[in-house]
Amino acid sequence: MRELKITMFGPRYVGKTSLLTAMYQQLEDKNRHISIQLTPDLNTSSTLGERLAELKSLSEDFDASKGIASSEAAAGPNSLRSFIFDLGKKGTKPSLRLHFQDYPGGYILTKDKEEQEFIKKLLTECVAVLIAIDAPSIMEDKGKWHQHRNRSYEITDWFKRYYVDIKSPRLVILAPVKCETYLQDSKSALKLLQRIKQEYANLLAFFKADLLVSKVAVVVTPVQTVGNVFFSRIEVINGQPHFFFSKQDYEAEYNPQDAEQPLKYLLRFLLKIHIQGQWGMFNFIRDLFGLDNELKEVAREFAKDCKTTGGFEVIQGKNWLNI
Repeated sequence: MRELKITMFGPRYVGKTSLLTAMYQQLEDKNRHISIQLTPDLNTSSTLGERLAELKSLSEDFDASKGIASSEAAAGPNSLRSFIFDLGKKGTKPSLRLHFQDYPGGYILTKDKEEQEFIKKLLTECVAVLIAIDAPSIMEDKGKWHQHRNRSYEITDWFKRYYVDIKSPRLVILAPVKCETYLQDSKSALKLLQRIKQEYANLLAFFKADLLVSKVAVVVTPVQTVGNVFFSRIEVINGQPHFFFSKQDYEAEYNPQDAEQPLKYLLRFLLKIHIQGQWGMFNFIRDLFGLDNELKEVAREFAKDCKTTGGFEVIQGKNWLNI
């Protein structure tokens, strides 16, 4: 079985595990009708199940000083968690394994050589990188706490160091999370997209370099991580920002919105390179005899409702997302 590696990239406490949980849960709930399925291994199922229970238990009186609770990966490169999903047709043996790699968000600022080497390995081995972005930090107080929270400068520098001499296509997804407040109408959604482009302008410009623009696909996919928790205010305590959230409807249940979109884009990209990787220069033979048609049809099912408006945008690399 072919294995493709993906990493969730971003500093601590932005909600990487919550995003992955919502992605999987929504993909399962909204795509019961299609013939393909993602099957988590036992450890992944257990971890995501625990996180899903935590997200569903959020109430109006949750610890607002921490916002949506985050989980920090275990310390040390050898003790990091992996989230593994097997991809295949329902009722048959899977043909593709997706390996999401976790890491402590604090590694982004590390000076430790071993930790630096681990991030280097992530960026050089993973075919896709999903950057979780704390939306309230970028939208509130004129973005005063964005760099403090999202570390966009450091993230850009990591890519500049290790996205060099790339031989195979890559996908980078910018996924703003906790976006409930900013996706209520088209005007606020457009403002969120514009702020993302503004604050990550250096990173986006780097991806447009002559040697990268044909190999790196870039997508913005905002996510309402919980669906019923909205930004309220920021309080600065001992020099540190504390983000407060509240529920507009006390009875509202866990109901993430658009969480499946990053995974849909990811699957489109992975299926594209999976098909091409199997046949390489003989793609025309595969097309001539109709091989992989079923896989293509499944990919088209994912593609038909991938959002490109309302805060969503394919910034570059559309060719790597078309089946």
